[in-house]
Amino acid sequence: MNSLLAARPAHVPADHVVDFDLYAPPEAKQDFHASWKSLHAPDVPPIVWTPRHGGHWIVTRNPLINEVISDYTRFSNNNIIIPKEAAKDSKLLPTTIDPPVHRPFRNLLNTSLGPKTISRNEQQVRAVAVRLIEEIRRDGACNFTTAYAEKFPLQVFLQMIDLPLEDAPKLKQWSDQMLRPTPGRDWGADQNGFAWGVRHFFEYLTPYIEERTGKDGEDVLSRLINGTIDGRALTRQEALQLSAQVLIAGLDTVVNFLGFAMLYLATHDEARRQLVNDPGLIPAAIEEMVRRFGVVTIGREVVHDMEYAGVQLKAGDMVAIPTQLSGLDDRVNDNPMHVDFHRSAAEHTSFGNGPHRCPGAHLARLEIRVTLEEWLSRIPEFAVAPGQEVRFTGGIVAVVDALPLVWDVATTRDIAAA
Repeated sequence: MNSLLAARPAHVPADHVVDFDLYAPPEAKQDFHASWKSLHAPDVPPIVWTPRHGGHWIVTRNPLINEVISDYTRFSNNNIIIPKEAAKDSKLLPTTIDPPVHRPFRNLLNTSLGPKTISRNEQQVRAVAVRLIEEIRRDGACNFTTAYAEKFPLQVFLQMIDLPLEDAPKLKQWSDQMLRPTPGRDWGADQNGFAWGVRHFFEYLTPYIEERTGKDGEDVLSRLINGTIDGRALTRQEALQLSAQVLIAGLDTVVNFLGFAMLYLATHDEARRQLVNDPGLIPAAIEEMVRRFGVVTIGREVVHDMEYAGVQLKAGDMVAIPTQLSGLDDRVNDNPMHVDFHRSAAEHTSFGNGPHRCPGAHLARLEIRVTLEEWLSRIPEFAVAPGQEVRFTGGIVAVVDALPLVWDVATTRDIAAA
């Protein structure tokens, strides 16, 4: 990707400029969240401008993050990728449209991914988790990223939308290049960037959409493409854009959050043992870790010239929304870098906010809960492999590059045979 520095526009105050690259945050390889947390330093304004990726704003504090992510009248979803040229002519539904046009498409997603639908899949989700954990339990070690995190959500979601499990590696590769493009290469280059990935997903999905349109399939993909918008059928392009958005979302975010959550549990014995001894605490622990380990940085486009948070914004300016900073804001959450499973009323936007709040949040919570329940009941004691350095990569969705875990097989439980 091209990260050449842009010249500071006249409407950007010099004291609001920071050199911060959302795709390669400073020191993020060592600690992704601490890198972003540096934007909460006392001398950093709540909104700053960086010359990276064409030049764009970044909101750093919880109230502004909530406002920008939800107020589509001032901050449009028309462009959500920075730089906006990266996603030119690569629309996805309903992510890149605003209300009221957005609402009927969102209603389709709510029906397909709502709590009732997701709860019916719990047994299937749990079976995938148990199988993957049992495949590695007796080994006493694994790279959690590749052995579990990259397999579990993908296999769950591909089953839900009835696509071949053997396609998971190439789908994940496309998603990775969209959300964490190769440094130093142009966004439009072959095998790199958002538009490139969207083209591949469209080409991949086209035959499945053609084959399932007009049929009474029960899978999520069939229900989506055969839904109606204001009483009419979806166009072929709408079906592609909606399906691609759902597939991309199902391939990446939970994968990467699980890496951060398991890293925390592997390095904090007392916290992990709380969950082992009291599994009823797991739902609260999930909410706290979702707050603490947000992974998504999304964008919005300024709709019209305005004064906002003490600066002048111009129509067309892009604003980055690092959702991870919302939960780490010490002005709304006490001691935010500390994980407290008994924290009450925590503020965060890890699942977004407003009309575009993540429709997959119910599935994400189910996948995280099942993972913790099944892993901790079988492998209660584990740690990061001695001498191994865990590193991270930033981007639209941040990731734990590799998570080498070890455990004593004698401490594990063969629950299936119990």
